[in-house]
Formats: sequence, C-alpha cells, structure tokens
Amino acid sequence: MVDTALWRSGAAVRRTVEGYDAFLRRFRAKGIWRGLAELSSDGLTFGLIGFIVVLAFAQPAFEATRYADWKTTDDFAVTFLDRFGNEIGRRGIVLNDSVPLEEIPDSLVKATLSTEDRRFFFHFGIDFVGTFRAMVENARAGGVVQGGSTLTQQLAKNLFLTNERSLSRKIKEAYLALWLEANLTKQEILKLYLDRAYMGGGVFGVTAAAEFYFNKNVRELTLAESAMLAGLYKAPGKYAPHINLPAARARANEVLTNMVQASLLTEGQVIGARRNPALAVDRSQDQLPEYFLDWALEEVKKLARRNPALARDRIVTVRTTLDPALQRQADLAVETILRENGKLRDASEAALVSMIPDGAVVAMVGGRSYGESQFNRAVNALRQPGSSFKPFVYMTAFMNGYEPTSIVPDRPVWIGNWSPKNYNRSYRGPVSLKLALTKSINTIPVRLSLDFGREKIIETAYAMGLTHELENSISLPIGSSEVSVVDMAASYATFANGGFKAPAYAILEVKNSDGVVLYQRERDEPETIRVLPEDKVHQMNDILVNVVEAGTARRARIDGVVAAGKTGTTNAYRDAWFVGYTGNFATAVWYGNDDFSSTRRVTGGSLPAMTWQLYNDYAHKGIELARMPGVEAENLPRLARSQPAKLAATQVVTSQPRVLKRRTQQLLEQIGADMRTLLEQKSAKAAVPENSNPTDVAAAQ
Repeated sequence: MVDTALWRSGAAVRRTVEGYDAFLRRFRAKGIWRGLAELSSDGLTFGLIGFIVVLAFAQPAFEATRYADWKTTDDFAVTFLDRFGNEIGRRGIVLNDSVPLEEIPDSLVKATLSTEDRRFFFHFGIDFVGTFRAMVENARAGGVVQGGSTLTQQLAKNLFLTNERSLSRKIKEAYLALWLEANLTKQEILKLYLDRAYMGGGVFGVTAAAEFYFNKNVRELTLAESAMLAGLYKAPGKYAPHINLPAARARANEVLTNMVQASLLTEGQVIGARRNPALAVDRSQDQLPEYFLDWALEEVKKLARRNPALARDRIVTVRTTLDPALQRQADLAVETILRENGKLRDASEAALVSMIPDGAVVAMVGGRSYGESQFNRAVNALRQPGSSFKPFVYMTAFMNGYEPTSIVPDRPVWIGNWSPKNYNRSYRGPVSLKLALTKSINTIPVRLSLDFGREKIIETAYAMGLTHELENSISLPIGSSEVSVVDMAASYATFANGGFKAPAYAILEVKNSDGVVLYQRERDEPETIRVLPEDKVHQMNDILVNVVEAGTARRARIDGVVAAGKTGTTNAYRDAWFVGYTGNFATAVWYGNDDFSSTRRVTGGSLPAMTWQLYNDYAHKGIELARMPGVEAENLPRLARSQPAKLAATQVVTSQPRVLKRRTQQLLEQIGADMRTLLEQKSAKAAVPENSNPTDVAAAQ
C-alpha cells in the first residue's frame, strides 16, 4: 500500500513538471529576444532584491515620522538675554507663523524654486530628470557644480536627518522625501522649507532672515533682497551678506540668472536688481556671542526634555549667564594672540570657556570666526589635554593616602614596551608630589597610577565634571584621552569652589510668551554636592598656585590676584592648553588646528597662558576678589607686595565695568537731551516775573 501510494505520488509530480515544461515551451524566446528576456528577468530580480535591501536601510529613518508632533520637535523661538536682562540674540524657528505662504513675496518664492528645484511641482519627491542633468553637468565640469537633491529631499534632511555625507543618509533622505510627498501638499512642503532652511547668522527661515539681514518684514522684500536670501540656501556661511557682501551679491546675481533661465522672469525685469543689488544691515559691530547662543539653545532643548511646561510652550525668553563685557574681552584676547602669533606658530584655531566657580558660563569662544566655521570647538571638539589632565591623577593620589610632601622617584618606568619621557628628557630622582606637579614631570603620574589603578583616576575625573568617555589606556595619566574645553573648565571650577561639583550651565531663567516663569535655576535645581574632600582641595590649590608662581605657567600671572592652573601640551605639539582659576573665575583655553596638524612648538605655557592672562587681567579689574580655598595671598611673596593696593581699589569700585550696546547708548543720549531741554524750559519759566501776562510766559517758554 505504501509503495503504491509513493509511486502514484511520484508519477503525479512528474506529470505536473512535464506539463509545466510543455506549457513554458510555447513562450520560449529565440535569438535576440531570448537575450532581452533574460536580461529583463535578471534586472527585475536584482531590482526587487535591491529595493528590499534599500528599504531595510531606510527603516530607521521612518522612526522619526512616528511622532505626532514631528513638525515641531525640538523647535523653539528663543530670545536670549544676558545675565543683566539685555537682549543678546535670538535662535530657533517658528513654524506656522503669522506670514502664510501666499503673503510671502512672489519674487522670493520664484527665486527659491529657480535656484533649488525648478521641477518642484512636477516630481513626486525625487527628480530623476534633475538628478541625471546634475550628473551630466558635474561630469562636464569635473567636479560638483550642481546638486541632485530636490527641495523635498532637502526638507527631509532638515526635519529628520543630519548633514552627514554618506550613502545611508541619502537613502533615508530619498525615502523620507517620498513620505513627505505622500503626507503633505506641495504648498505645505514649500512653506516648511521656507521656515526651516538655515540662512546663516544663527537664523532659520526666510522670515527671521529678512529681519536679520535687512531689518524688514518678509512681506516687504524687494527682488534684489529676495535673490540674496535665495542665494543663502547653498552655503549660508559663505554667502552671508554680513560676512562677505561681495560674495553674497555675486551669488544673488546667479539667482537672478536662474530666474531668467527658468522663464519665471525676463531679463528686463531683473536688470534693475542687477544694477541696484541689496544692501544688508551692517552687523560687524554687533559682536553677537554666536557660539554661546548655539550652545545655550541646545541647553534649552535638554531642559525641555525634563520640563513638560517648557516642552509645550516653545516661544520663550531665556535669561542666560553670559556677561557681555567678559565675552568681548574673551573674543579680543583670542583674536589678539592669534593675530600676533598664529601664523608664526602655525596655530590657526583656539577655544575658551570662562565660568564662575559654580559653573555659570560667562564667556565662550568656540573658534576664531563664527562666519567661517560654526563648529563650536569649546563644546563639541574632543582634544587630548596633555599634562592639564594630571591634577585628576594627583587628586586621586591625595584621596588614596598620598600627601603633597610624599616622595616618589622620578626615574624610567616601563609598562610593557612603553615608557613615558619627561619634557626635558632628563630625570630628577626622588621628588615630592608638589614639585612633580609644579614641574609637570611625566613619570610620576604614571607611577602613581600603577599603585592605585587607573579606574580610580577615571572615577575622580567623572566626579569632577568630565562627561565624555575616557579610554582606560596606559597613557591616560599623562592626558591621552580626549576631553572638551567646557568640561575642563567645569572640572577645575571644582578646585575653585572648594570641592563642589560645578557642571557648566547657561540658563538662569525661562519665561514663556505670556511672561510666566517656566524654569528658574535657583528654584528648580537641586543643591550642589561635594565631590572632593575640602582638605584635599586645599592641598591641590596650593600646588596649582605654585605652578603659576614658580612652574610652567608663569605667563598666566595676574598682578595682585591669586591664580592657579595647569598647562598641557600633547605629542607633536598638536594641542596646547592652559586651564586655570581664581576665586572668581575658572577658565580653560585651548590652541591647535582643526586638522590635528602640529603647531610650531606651541606649549600650554605660551599662547594659552598668554590668552588666559589677557582675559583674566581684565576680568578681575574693579571687582571684589574672592578668596581661593586654602590659599592665603599674604603668604605669597609676589602677591603680598601688591595686595594692599589691590584691596584698596576693590573697596572703591565693586562692580565689573560694562560696555553699553549702541542702541542703549543712543537711548541714554536721547534721555539726556530730553532732560537738558526740560531743565532749559524750567530755567526759562523761573526767569519770567510773577506779574508778567500769560503771553509773555508763553513766549519765554
């Protein structure tokens, strides 16, 4: 029975296969048709496989579209004030604002479409015709002269993605463009793009750009101004008119040509705009703290994630910790030192962060020029700290039984095939820890790490304020693991305040559009916690003061002020640091090059210490000097001589000198003029005799 059933089943399968084969023979192609059929079949097969693979890559991108409020996620309209309540800048964008698409000038819409996406109303998110044309033009030019991304693809990148240049990002961008086209109308996509595009100068959207560059409502833009704004989409940092007006006008001329080529305007209609190009508002004297504002906006977003009220109301006014006078001096100090020494010493960039000992950032320099590069080196750059990392090692040693007077031998130490070398290539023999840190000896911190372990050093560094992951390598004790400038300033602030954690912060208060206080630091943040023993902080301060008085940082001395700190220089002179503090401020300074190339023997005791001194000498003029924990100024010979005069000066002047904004100065001058007029009128009235008739009084007035 079983054998019969198996035989019958096999016969049935054989008959089915033979029938199927006979059926397919009717469609068998021969000659050239067979080749085309096979190519088509293979093409469809591989195309389907490719579609499935690409779709798999695109799946992570669609996660962002699942949020109901994806149009407004992390978007704020923020007005920033300094610590005294004066406006210092704005950041963020407002979606669905009071200017609808139909009220945006026709010239701006045409300039945008002719420059960014001429076939916008004819494609479905991906323009294969435009992409092919761009590929041809780029091949002819031997480089990238045209982009293939549609306006919808650019919006997808602005809404959901980053500026990363990779194949996976382009795949995500393409799929998200299709998703946007399926869920929004063309008018909605265009409006979102006009609101979301970065326009340089820290502003987003054409409405904010019109106010920033031309002091105009977007409805009032001329053709020349519209062309200049449309030219910013490609490279706002390069074509921003407040940075490079000739380049902005040349780009605007290209936009006008695009409008003619796209048949949106005639040459006669644009000739007036060519002859009378737009004139942007001169903001060269504004000196906006751009890097600080970028960082402060990110801090607002972080705050919103844990503050439901702030997350709901995104039009806010934020009072920050910034001191405009100190910010201007920080910018001046960095620019002065770079201008005098940058080319000579092959150092092209610098960063500076200054804060009061509780972590409130009063000044931030993220690079030499915000117009040339918006990358914030003070916050986002990770660089090796070199010897400026050593205080973390010595503080760990003090908390594990060592004293500043403890003797440790300075002689070669080997870990496998690696042995640290001192800067001068010599050894001192037995030295105290105080001398070892003062002279920045390399062998001692490595030898200490072998005693109590590198894990404890990492714990101390995290407790003091470092936030980026530290690599537990054998060279960690001499500063091989990368850190940020802002974290180094916050960590050293722990020494300045006596051992309490001082995370860097920028926000003092946040109010919504109705003036309601949504956040107040004093009210909403927990009390600071002690992370270092007070007596150990006193020991460290005594040593780091000695580094400035008799060690590697003598160029950081400030007349009449107790200063402490540590220099740092990395291999091949790629990074140079000075991180120092007084009782009033903790300030970190870094010098180097973005491409990690070597400087010409720039050490932490040279340009960074000079910049630190130039900034802090100004910062400490006319203020009450706070005492550094554990250090008495009268016990320091250099300071004992100048301290009485310094203290006498602080009794007379107790506030930091301020520099007024131009508008404030003009307002005060106007008030003064009005007061003088009133006084003159009062004097004239008093000069009129009591028995004079009303006509005489009026004439006198």
